[in-house]
Amino acid sequence: MPTPMPQRSWRAALAIYLRAPVITMLFLGFSAGLPFLLVFSTLSAWLRSDGVEVAAIGFFAWVGMLYSIKFFWAPVVDRLALPVLTRHFGQRRGWMLLAQAMIAGGLVGLAGLDPVGNLGWVAAFALLVAFGSATQDIAIDAFRIESADDDVQAAMASTYIIGYRGGLIAAGALALYVASAVSWQVAYLTMAALVGIGVITVLLRPEPKRASLTVQLIHEPKVRAFIRASRGQPKILRRIGAWVIGAIVCPFTDFFRRYGLKALWLLVFIGVFRISDLAMASMANPLYIDLGFSLETIANVTNVFGIVMSIAGGILGGLLVARYGIGPLLIFGAGIVMVTNLLFAALALIGNQLPMLVLTITGDNLANGLASAVFIAFLSSLTSRAYTATQYALFSSLMTLPGKFLSGFGGLVVTGQGYASFFVLATLLGLPAILLAIWINRDKQLVPAPVADTR
Repeated sequence: MPTPMPQRSWRAALAIYLRAPVITMLFLGFSAGLPFLLVFSTLSAWLRSDGVEVAAIGFFAWVGMLYSIKFFWAPVVDRLALPVLTRHFGQRRGWMLLAQAMIAGGLVGLAGLDPVGNLGWVAAFALLVAFGSATQDIAIDAFRIESADDDVQAAMASTYIIGYRGGLIAAGALALYVASAVSWQVAYLTMAALVGIGVITVLLRPEPKRASLTVQLIHEPKVRAFIRASRGQPKILRRIGAWVIGAIVCPFTDFFRRYGLKALWLLVFIGVFRISDLAMASMANPLYIDLGFSLETIANVTNVFGIVMSIAGGILGGLLVARYGIGPLLIFGAGIVMVTNLLFAALALIGNQLPMLVLTITGDNLANGLASAVFIAFLSSLTSRAYTATQYALFSSLMTLPGKFLSGFGGLVVTGQGYASFFVLATLLGLPAILLAIWINRDKQLVPAPVADTR
């Protein structure tokens, strides 16, 4: 059950942002945000600029589904020690370094390609970047949750969002600037070099304190029961069995043991919370380009200005959670994320009008920044410290899977119905999230209850 969250004064809430673990998440957030657009909207802008058909671009959204199935290999990241890396850097930092190497390698591979006639290779290197990025997310999320107490998680989520948006600025605006001034190939090489920011952060920060993997397994009742029952079996089989039970079975049974049948509805809520904005995301950049906005305008408004708005939303979300708690903000966040998607439908109808583009980006990014900070804090409150990587990977995977799956059909809907109808349909997908957020807010077992700050 989530622990109570203190209702602090505004001064105490702001002071949290000066703690070292909170500042660290600024740079790790950048490292996490950098690869995302490079296999998603920035990649779609490159493909569209080079003449690739919209329908084909829509299916590239499925590359992002690797983020949504990362819970399949999260137990490996959580419990499997890497040769050399784990011994020298620790479990979390070792996996982050390996993931960052995959990201940089995939970006260099993309930089050496001409998309026209090489879509297969583009997809292959995009998958490598996405796999490395999803693996890095697993390790970073576990690192974040293990690095500080529950009462700091909202602030860490907020600075993570700020850093993440900074990575999006680099992968969006900076990549578009470089592509416009030089070439897309040079833009992707520049992004590969920026992976070094995450590498430096991992090398400078300490590994969170946690029990060794062997000790964790020994303390699992199910593992001990298996060891007793398997006496006389080959030693290697007993070790494999104990690892599978501790790394794969226990994280899931722990979640259902704590929440019972409510766990199923929690998983549904996690899956639909961001379905509205994720379903429409793959068609945003094609909309801007088809309306006639230049790459420079897209970079300035949708990336630089828009991400500044999302950072503001993330800071506001972190402060509001620290002040009032998570429950009410879940309802508010789900509502504004859904409603602001209607701005894209209005933009599609109005056409190439810069003020409408600015209004659309302002509303969308403020809403998403706030909702993301709130939701990350909520997911962290559901996560057991004993199974941080695996459980959080399950939650964050479900958060993106339905929306990204539907996003792959975006190009087909736009081709058949037009942009405006597509964005209206995407907006309506957000209704279940609001209803479930209301239910969760009423059940005090599911959200940390605010308590008075006595300091």
